[in-house]
Amino acid sequence: MKPLENTPRKERLVVVGNGMAGVACVEQILRHSPKFDITIFGNETYVNYNRIMLSGVLAGEKSIDDIILNGLDWYDQNHIDLRLGVRIIDVDAAAKTVTGDDGSVTPFDKLLLATGSQPLIPSIDDVKKDGVFVFRNLDDTRALLERARPGIKAVVIGGGLLGLEAARGLQVRGCDVTVVHLMDWLMERQLDSAGGGYLAAEMNRLGITVLLGLSTSAILGNGKVEGVQFKGGGTLPAELVVIAAGIRPNVDLGHKAGLEVKRGIVVNDYMETSNPSIFAVGECVQHNGICYGLIAPLLEQGKVLAATITGNKGPKYQGTVPAAKLKIMGVDVFSAGEINDKIDGSEVIRYEDPTLGVYKKLTLKDGKLAGAILMGDTADSHRYMEWLRSATDITKIRKQLLFPDAGEDGGLDVAQMADGDTVCGCMGVTKGTIITAIHEKGLCTMAQLKECTRASTGCGSCASLCQQLLKAVAPEFQEETKKVFCKCLPLAEDNLREILRSQKLRSVQEVLEIYGNGVGCEVCKPALSYMLDMLWCGGHQEDRSARFINDRVHANIQKDGTFSVVPRIRGGVTSPGELRRIADVAEKYKVPMVKITGSQRIDLLGVKKADLPKIWADLGMPSGQAYTKGVRMVKTCVGTEFCRYGVQDSTSAGIELERRLENLFTPHKVKMGAVGCPRNCAEATVKDIGLVGQEGSWQVVVGGAAGKKVRKADLLITVVTTEEALTAAQLFFQYYRENANYLERTYDFVERLGIEKVRKETVYAAEEVRNALLERLRKSKALARDAWLERDEPKHSTQFVQIEPLERITV
Repeated sequence: MKPLENTPRKERLVVVGNGMAGVACVEQILRHSPKFDITIFGNETYVNYNRIMLSGVLAGEKSIDDIILNGLDWYDQNHIDLRLGVRIIDVDAAAKTVTGDDGSVTPFDKLLLATGSQPLIPSIDDVKKDGVFVFRNLDDTRALLERARPGIKAVVIGGGLLGLEAARGLQVRGCDVTVVHLMDWLMERQLDSAGGGYLAAEMNRLGITVLLGLSTSAILGNGKVEGVQFKGGGTLPAELVVIAAGIRPNVDLGHKAGLEVKRGIVVNDYMETSNPSIFAVGECVQHNGICYGLIAPLLEQGKVLAATITGNKGPKYQGTVPAAKLKIMGVDVFSAGEINDKIDGSEVIRYEDPTLGVYKKLTLKDGKLAGAILMGDTADSHRYMEWLRSATDITKIRKQLLFPDAGEDGGLDVAQMADGDTVCGCMGVTKGTIITAIHEKGLCTMAQLKECTRASTGCGSCASLCQQLLKAVAPEFQEETKKVFCKCLPLAEDNLREILRSQKLRSVQEVLEIYGNGVGCEVCKPALSYMLDMLWCGGHQEDRSARFINDRVHANIQKDGTFSVVPRIRGGVTSPGELRRIADVAEKYKVPMVKITGSQRIDLLGVKKADLPKIWADLGMPSGQAYTKGVRMVKTCVGTEFCRYGVQDSTSAGIELERRLENLFTPHKVKMGAVGCPRNCAEATVKDIGLVGQEGSWQVVVGGAAGKKVRKADLLITVVTTEEALTAAQLFFQYYRENANYLERTYDFVERLGIEKVRKETVYAAEEVRNALLERLRKSKALARDAWLERDEPKHSTQFVQIEPLERITV
């Protein structure tokens, strides 16, 4: 073994910037197995996170943990000295040292500047007032979360991508949001006037006011924000202002290092600066006169820089076609290349369908594609992207530019993509990364792909492309196809639903005779019963024989053939009289076990089938529906009535929610919760529907789970009053009833559709749509009956005859 002193010293690589561009570049450097001692400085106190997903954190769709890209373990495993919360304030290029604001001086052999950008603050008077924010990092997001609350008037200055994402997040938090934009249309860097008009119309429909062509001159208020003033006159009241008017490269350290700096730190095709020991990457750099602010070019730059700095110089960065594929306010948007159709010699092809919200525009020049804008339908985006990159002559396919031939190979687009092309812009996942994961990990489903690579876990606009890659590469690809209802009734659920509605079919047997085998089975008959009940709001022809055994006898069958009885105790609140009746019934009928459930109910277990009607009569209490696919309960905490931490009356809210929804059938069981403060004692955030009380507001959350699968519920909306919270819960409840597949839990339903779509079609839908949902719910509720309180039981002579043994019981 050689003496330790003869071991050559590793080169010291200092990275200034712990953001996405800098860390992605370090990841590429590590793949070259370099001989570096790496130190990374980050002026924030967080590990590397996905800034693109900050809007998801603001909107309550993501937690901070969800957007972490590199945890502390990654830094440890790669022996990286991470210096969080230290801002580098000086670079001595001659001495090869950097100085931190903590007084530290760190030497380097090679320096990588990844300082990113900073918010551009327009010339506005009094921007230092309390209540004025920017939206650029996690600290900004936390500050907005603390200030945002229902009913507060929020003004977002800037109608670019960042401003619109801030507006969406604030609206979900219950704020009354207005977007003020200097230009004549939104997102003028990515969209033309028509596309911007489509987007503004959609935002207005969703309840966000858009004001265009206005320049903000001052922030009004004495010490804190009270409004904004515009040049030329006019004011707008505001309690919160977000400035999202753009970014500018953070080049201060470039100047101090004596580098060539224009708008950004100037780099060549190898990502070298004017000093051979200093490199730069990301939003702080300028390459061939262009500063890039999207993730794809920053990743491409990082790969080139990694090769250069590790002695593998060769690949060049030759610029990136400006492109963005996004989901904004629930609208899929793709923009690439030249969006200005006034360039000399250009021609434009357009397609518009205002009803469907689809807008397509292609700009052509010299027989080649120069630019593309797609809204509402972005399925062909990668085809256009490839034509832009390769400068393909499209003269011979003019007729198929907007609408490819139906027989065209859908996998051709992905096959033509380069491995380095970005598939998921939110997470920065390339085609090559996905293909490698498929081969190495044996991925064959979208769920596996999402978990392994994080692709399609952001806005979801790349889902179709990920599906195409799986289909083309995975040897055992499992396509998520529409499931046939049942072999007895070979139709997809959505098709069957439309048939029932259009042909006004109202009985299970009628449907089976016309479209099925005339008999049905234990799978399709209960599902059909539910579908008919939901479609006709309870006005169908009920066939008890088509229900599960539990629904036929209104109790939950146990493994020994006995049943459990769970009376409804709304909100978990009971009385001494009810408790006495339960105790008397348990003694009278010799019930083997009386158990307190985890849902704040009392369960009588081991009841004989023949005793069920008599027990209901003696109890004199409504059914808790613990046996059916329906509303189970609303679990509550004591709220403001007794708890010293309570800020909302969760008990009353929970009882009222249960009253409004009880006795209704659903695709699967529905469990709910209402808590009086964010301490969440009744676990509302892991319920199908939850009401979470806050100071002066309610959060309505949906799609939670705490069984085999644990899932934190998504934030649907934040509202001021209890009545608004109850209405939001009702809207989601009815929407789930009408659109979920039978036996699909709310958490799978919300994940399948995406919370943005759910919001758009419930709480942010047009007034007539919301009213229609509530009216159908009202009709269903009016016809709903409590089975235990019906006095014409049994329906037939053998309904409550005990059948032995258990194997003979049909379900």
